[in-house]
Amino acid sequence: MAEHNIETEVKLWVDDLVGVEAKLVSLGAELHAPRVFERNSRYDHTDGSLTRRGIVLRLRHDNRARLTYKESGTLLDGIMSRFEAEVEISDFDTMALILERLGFVFTFAYEKYRTTYLLSGSEVTLDELPFGTFVEIEGTHQTIQSSLSALGLNEAVRVKMSYAGAFSVLRDQYGLPFTDATFENFEGIVLSPGIKDLLK
Repeated sequence: MAEHNIETEVKLWVDDLVGVEAKLVSLGAELHAPRVFERNSRYDHTDGSLTRRGIVLRLRHDNRARLTYKESGTLLDGIMSRFEAEVEISDFDTMALILERLGFVFTFAYEKYRTTYLLSGSEVTLDELPFGTFVEIEGTHQTIQSSLSALGLNEAVRVKMSYAGAFSVLRDQYGLPFTDATFENFEGIVLSPGIKDLLK
């Protein structure tokens, strides 16, 4: 939904996605994409220079495959604006091979389930990750603020980092022995309810 290749969004830690979805329905939001499983693969140079510069190179596979490039951005009131360019590709595995042949290396994967609604000019996604549940609202600053108010989420914890960054924080905090944020890896792991405070 990036406009003129600028993505503007806010990420929120929300414990009750069912309640948020019920509120979306009551507001007449349009179901844009039903719940779908996503696998995301991140790539970098061998020296990790993309990550150090805040650059994301990502392959995503759900019911389609996409290659995404993002640059570091600016934060205002917990709302992030950054350059984003994305293309849909026909073959996830072949694109991964091309990246590797170009010298990029796979760094880590993360999984989630995502449900997407459209509300008053914003895209609202309900995200279920192995380590928590989140709401992302993407649009303009004005439509994001409007959606936050309509959904009663003004006081929700605003997560000022990517899902990759959040996972990195949790790995360090809990000494997690694995490098991929998959549902299988997190099976049986109980995280403290206070982890949301680590992600602010």
